[in-house]
Amino acid sequence: MDVNLSGRPASLRRVVVEVVRVGPFETITYEVEDRVATVTLNRPDVLNAFDSRMMDELAQVWRNLRIDDEVRCAILTAAGDRAFCTGIDRSETMGGGEKTIGSRGGPMHFDDPGARVGPKTNDLWKPVVAAVNGMACGGAFYMLGEVDVIIAAESATFFDPHVTYGMAAVFESMHMLQKMPLGEVLRMQLMGSHERLSAQRAYEIGLVSEVVPDGELRNAALRVASVIASQPALAVQATLRSIWAANELSREQALTIAGTGFIAAGTSMESIAEGQESFASGKRVDWRLR
Repeated sequence: MDVNLSGRPASLRRVVVEVVRVGPFETITYEVEDRVATVTLNRPDVLNAFDSRMMDELAQVWRNLRIDDEVRCAILTAAGDRAFCTGIDRSETMGGGEKTIGSRGGPMHFDDPGARVGPKTNDLWKPVVAAVNGMACGGAFYMLGEVDVIIAAESATFFDPHVTYGMAAVFESMHMLQKMPLGEVLRMQLMGSHERLSAQRAYEIGLVSEVVPDGELRNAALRVASVIASQPALAVQATLRSIWAANELSREQALTIAGTGFIAAGTSMESIAEGQESFASGKRVDWRLR
């Protein structure tokens, strides 16, 4: 319902949307505290591999977060200490059986088996911080390729076993090209199960922005997410979307749409007022050196 707030012009009117909480969930857990949502992959008995149910539940969460004004940032992590995610659950095979992830309708048709698990695929433009523990491999890169900040526990490892088992590493490789240098993507994908990136090596090549002791992973992710969530939401989201767009466009194309697109859409009197209120209070940011 379009509500006129105190006679404001149409450009400042808000659309009030009732947020319907999703769940209960079988394969993930979901909680919100202080404007931060924590989404936890919760199938540790199968190393947090995703099945059809988890894909559905992740899609529900990402789509719901688009309209939930209570949440300004999300954390994506996983239960247990052995794995963040090991990709597709092998009990749901590609191309047949009662349970199927992915399907073929001839050589010109293919349903991407992990298309619904990532936030950007679900058009979520609120920042997502991934807290990676244990193994992250194969289909995990559908998620890691679409988050905005990755923090890893010291025990985390990254690899892609596809080619070792006779499968082309295609979607995963393309996602990783947004996060890693070309040479590193080539080596990781072509080495398959024979080599893993340590958390430290992932940090050195820019895949991971911070490595912390295992016991400090959740707090480290919460620290980053809480800072992001404390800042004006519209400014954060416009910044996020402009960076992703510029990464996929040429510099000239990005600059062409910057002013009329992202700055115009990402600027509001409410957002500016929120930021200026903080500045005018005289309290300065207690910054941290990284």
